[in-house]
Amino acid sequence: MRGRKPKPIKRQIAEGDPRDRGKHVLDQRLAKLPKAMRGLPEPPSHLTGLAREQWFIWKRELELMQQDYSADAVILEGACINYARAIEADEILKDGCEVEEPLFDRTTGDRIGTRLKNHPAVARSNACWRNVQALCGDLGLSLVSRQRLSIETGDTGQEDLLTLLLKPRPPKPSESVN
Repeated sequence: MRGRKPKPIKRQIAEGDPRDRGKHVLDQRLAKLPKAMRGLPEPPSHLTGLAREQWFIWKRELELMQQDYSADAVILEGACINYARAIEADEILKDGCEVEEPLFDRTTGDRIGTRLKNHPAVARSNACWRNVQALCGDLGLSLVSRQRLSIETGDTGQEDLLTLLLKPRPPKPSESVN
């Protein structure tokens, strides 16, 4: 899909209808959205170690944000697996990100030297971290995705006006006579 991800319908309703589609079009679209069952299941049995621990951490976060839907269990599973793989690759890279590759003469087959190249774990780590970032964004576990999901209540301005009117007036600055 090209371009920006669409805003959630609840947020569009909270911000108003900038496109003037109609008074109740967004409400009708919200009513037509499929409703998912709340509550994430227990982690799959094949998740072990770090991936299992991360499942419980992210599950608790999703519950606190009231975004814990059973349909998202597969996305959470993928994020946990990729997280564990990224950490494993990073552990391998503690010794360095480069390895020596032997160079051989094509005609004789003799070893003539070495060259440095990236460790294969570098590519694996980068790919896994990209997957974690994408999957966490889909779940609302990143800063940007949480901002997209946040719904601000419409402010009528009456409360601010009331507090302003109830405040004592600041004294007028005295005019100095020259």
